[in-house]
Amino acid sequence: MKGKIFHKIRRAVSQIPKGKVSTYGLLAEACGIKDARLVGWSVWGNKDPKIPCHRIVNKDGYLAEKFSLGGWKEQRKRLENDGVEFSEKKRVNLKKYLFMTKN
Repeated sequence: MKGKIFHKIRRAVSQIPKGKVSTYGLLAEACGIKDARLVGWSVWGNKDPKIPCHRIVNKDGYLAEKFSLGGWKEQRKRLENDGVEFSEKKRVNLKKYLFMTKN
Protein backbone atom coordinates (compact mmCIF):
# COMPACT_ATOMS: atom_id res chain seq x y z
CA MET A 1 0.00 0.00 0.00
CA LYS A 2 2.70 2.52 0.97
CA GLY A 3 4.52 1.86 -2.31
CA LYS A 4 1.55 3.13 -4.33
CA ILE A 5 1.05 6.13 -2.07
CA PHE A 6 4.77 6.97 -2.13
CA HIS A 7 4.76 6.78 -5.94
CA LYS A 8 1.73 9.09 -6.08
CA ILE A 9 3.41 11.57 -3.72
CA ARG A 10 6.67 11.56 -5.66
CA ARG A 11 4.74 12.19 -8.87
CA ALA A 12 3.02 15.19 -7.21
CA VAL A 13 6.35 16.54 -5.92
CA SER A 14 7.76 16.24 -9.45
CA GLN A 15 5.11 18.71 -10.63
CA ILE A 16 6.45 21.57 -8.47
CA PRO A 17 8.18 23.88 -10.96
CA LYS A 18 11.51 25.55 -10.49
CA GLY A 19 11.08 28.76 -8.50
CA LYS A 20 8.07 27.46 -6.55
CA VAL A 21 7.44 25.47 -3.37
CA SER A 22 4.59 23.44 -1.93
CA THR A 23 3.81 22.27 1.57
CA TYR A 24 3.67 18.79 3.06
CA GLY A 25 -0.02 19.29 3.82
CA LEU A 26 -1.01 20.53 0.36
CA LEU A 27 0.84 17.65 -1.27
CA ALA A 28 -0.86 15.17 1.04
CA GLU A 29 -4.25 16.71 0.22
CA ALA A 30 -3.53 16.58 -3.51
CA CYS A 31 -2.74 12.87 -3.13
CA GLY A 32 -5.87 12.16 -1.13
CA ILE A 33 -4.16 11.35 2.16
CA LYS A 34 -4.63 12.89 5.58
CA ASP A 35 -1.16 12.44 7.09
CA ALA A 36 1.28 15.07 5.78
CA ARG A 37 4.15 13.14 7.38
CA LEU A 38 3.79 10.54 4.63
CA VAL A 39 4.99 13.19 2.19
CA GLY A 40 8.20 13.64 4.16
CA TRP A 41 8.72 9.91 4.51
CA SER A 42 8.17 9.32 0.81
CA VAL A 43 10.97 11.68 -0.24
CA TRP A 44 13.39 11.17 2.66
CA GLY A 45 16.89 10.70 1.25
CA ASN A 46 15.71 11.16 -2.33
CA LYS A 47 18.56 10.88 -4.82
CA ASP A 48 16.46 11.17 -7.99
CA PRO A 49 17.00 14.67 -9.43
CA LYS A 50 13.59 14.44 -11.15
CA ILE A 51 11.95 14.58 -7.71
CA PRO A 52 12.69 18.07 -6.33
CA CYS A 53 12.10 17.29 -2.66
CA HIS A 54 13.89 20.49 -1.67
CA ARG A 55 10.78 22.35 -2.89
CA ILE A 56 8.68 21.09 0.02
CA VAL A 57 8.34 23.37 3.07
CA ASN A 58 6.08 23.32 6.10
CA LYS A 59 2.67 25.02 6.24
CA ASP A 60 4.25 28.30 7.36
CA GLY A 61 6.97 28.30 4.70
CA TYR A 62 9.80 27.11 6.94
CA LEU A 63 12.54 24.82 5.68
CA ALA A 64 13.08 21.32 7.01
CA GLU A 65 15.56 21.59 9.87
CA LYS A 66 16.77 18.07 9.11
CA PHE A 67 16.50 18.08 5.32
CA SER A 68 17.79 14.62 4.45
CA LEU A 69 20.29 15.76 1.85
CA GLY A 70 22.31 18.12 4.03
CA GLY A 71 20.07 20.01 6.46
CA TRP A 72 18.18 23.27 6.06
CA LYS A 73 21.22 25.14 4.69
CA GLU A 74 21.42 22.73 1.75
CA GLN A 75 17.67 23.03 1.18
CA ARG A 76 17.98 26.83 1.19
CA LYS A 77 20.90 26.68 -1.26
CA ARG A 78 18.91 24.50 -3.65
CA LEU A 79 15.88 26.79 -3.44
CA GLU A 80 18.03 29.87 -4.02
CA ASN A 81 19.47 28.12 -7.09
CA ASP A 82 15.85 27.73 -8.24
CA GLY A 83 15.31 31.50 -7.85
CA VAL A 84 13.36 31.39 -4.57
CA GLU A 85 14.00 34.29 -2.19
CA PHE A 86 13.57 34.16 1.56
CA SER A 87 11.54 36.42 3.83
CA GLU A 88 13.49 35.14 6.85
CA LYS A 89 16.62 33.03 7.30
CA LYS A 90 14.71 29.74 7.07
CA ARG A 91 11.37 30.88 5.63
CA VAL A 92 9.97 31.19 2.12
CA ASN A 93 7.30 33.77 1.33
CA LEU A 94 4.39 31.47 0.50
CA LYS A 95 2.30 34.32 -0.94
CA LYS A 96 4.91 34.72 -3.64
CA TYR A 97 6.27 31.18 -4.19
CA LEU A 98 3.50 28.72 -3.30
CA PHE A 99 2.54 26.23 -6.01
CA MET A 100 -0.83 24.54 -5.67
CA THR A 101 -0.10 20.96 -6.64
CA LYS A 102 -2.81 19.03 -8.45
CA ASN A 103 -2.73 15.29 -8.79
